[in-house]
Amino acid sequence: MERVRVLVVDDSALVRKLMSAMLACDPEIEVVGTAADPLIAREKIKQLAPDVLTLDVEMPRMDGLTFLENLMRLRPMPVVMVSSLTTQGAEVTLRALELGAVDFLAKPGSDLANSFGASAQEICAKVKLAAKAKPRARTTVRKLDVAPRLSADAVLPRAQSAGSRGGSPIIAIGASTGGTEAVRVVLEAMPPDAPPILVTQHIPAAFSGPFAARMDRCSAMRVCEAHDGQPIQSGHAYIAPGSHHLLVMWDGAKYVCRLHDGPPVNRHRPSVDVLFRSLAASAGAATIATLLTGMGDDGARGLLELRQAGAATLVQDEASSVVWGMPGAAWKLDAAREMLPLDHIAARLLALARQTHTGAISA
Repeated sequence: MERVRVLVVDDSALVRKLMSAMLACDPEIEVVGTAADPLIAREKIKQLAPDVLTLDVEMPRMDGLTFLENLMRLRPMPVVMVSSLTTQGAEVTLRALELGAVDFLAKPGSDLANSFGASAQEICAKVKLAAKAKPRARTTVRKLDVAPRLSADAVLPRAQSAGSRGGSPIIAIGASTGGTEAVRVVLEAMPPDAPPILVTQHIPAAFSGPFAARMDRCSAMRVCEAHDGQPIQSGHAYIAPGSHHLLVMWDGAKYVCRLHDGPPVNRHRPSVDVLFRSLAASAGAATIATLLTGMGDDGARGLLELRQAGAATLVQDEASSVVWGMPGAAWKLDAAREMLPLDHIAARLLALARQTHTGAISA
């Protein structure tokens, strides 16, 4: 078995020691070296040829973002950012994901030894998943049995019949690894009067608000973090909070956002399956749904339920995905009618929404 070779880059000697120790405990990972700043890291990358880099944001001599941007231009490789769970840290991390980082780890603000130790499985899993991302997919990931895997039934029973009360089209997007950038590409191409868009992106609670704010700045639509009971309106996009499932419900006169703090589904909260199931029950054939890049299979079964309810469904293709897990799983289930590259998805969603509004879509 070929192990994932990791270089740990952080200006804190304690973090380098803790990260190295935890990663080294996994038999599928080999820590080949550490570096205290990007200039040292640059030389060690040349010498050691790691598969994955863990990269701090704030470092001496060169900040992590500048180094990441240079690295992705000159020698693209999987990078997992290490960032503090603060508003400022969230903004910087989202920028890192835009620049090409595959994923990120939340660096605790205090009690590093205990906080990092409690996240050892997550840290190892993220590094191994990063190694599977393009452009260096080289290892087989061992499934981590860390928690019971629940389906959308744990939050919302499947409806016996599809709903379609409002008639107007609703667009739904699900994404995970690589999704913050993919969602930006889609939202950036939307006009200010686009149909309402619901987005479930796998993201921690501290990051979903800054992510929504960043999307609002780059889109002609109004983009916000969803709130419970919020009316769903055209020209608006609603991002699921990182702490709650996002559902769409009909309140008798209009569609509204509903937030649910139930258990993680497919080990995620928010879960794409939960959003898609709620739309199958409330909007049915008025829904246009897409699954973008992401690890795992969350959203695949929900997309199938939507297709069976008469909704238009599509997925991002493998070539343009950072990780073709979620869209690939949906495609294998025959949950999607179409598969498209990322830069074609926004236009196709709008075209399908127009067809939905005129009743021109057939299953």
